Amino acid sequence: MPTRRLVLSGAGAACALAAAPALAQTPERSNPMPAELREALERDPTAPVLGNPDGNITLTEFFDYNCPHCRKMVGLMQQLVAAEPELRIVYREWPVFGPGSEFAAKASLASLGTGKYWQLHHALMTMRGPADTASTMREVRSVGLDEDRIRQDMLAEAPERHITNSFLLADHMGLLGTPSFICGDELVFGEMDLSDLRALVARGRRTLGV
Repeated sequence: MPTRRLVLSGAGAACALAAAPALAQTPERSNPMPAELREALERDPTAPVLGNPDGNITLTEFFDYNCPHCRKMVGLMQQLVAAEPELRIVYREWPVFGPGSEFAAKASLASLGTGKYWQLHHALMTMRGPADTASTMREVRSVGLDEDRIRQDMLAEAPERHITNSFLLADHMGLLGTPSFICGDELVFGEMDLSDLRALVARGRRTLGV
């Protein structure tokens, strides 16, 4: 899938979660991302974080377990973490492919408190066939999670809040679909290779001066 790059401006990326005025313009950053939007994207306590939790640059990915292009990215994201020791990766579960995707997203988010989110995430991303109720629970059991506990925790506030916020953020940034990657003030839509991902992170570092 071809990629599409956009610069996130204060006018075009207003977030419904908070009033997000544009930051003061500078010669280096004529259209900086609003601070409130960056906070919502990068510091949501309901969002899984891969890589260095104290890293100095953050890459956010919006994904769906039924997106074939997202599935192709899972191994590359692990390679990216290995290549970039100061990188935080924030995952935004954005189930745009229907009820099966939403069920899988809620199940994976429900596993955050168990310490096995990444095992379940990888299992869902690499399994054969679509993510639906039956296949998701099969993978829940395969990584050693308690199915009854996951079903109960899926009903908690945090998974629903995370997914709702993903849709709000995506709508207000005008995301085209999954996967979508955001770093610095830049949004890239579509499948990428490792060199593309590292270049996006490098541009984010230059933009933010880190």
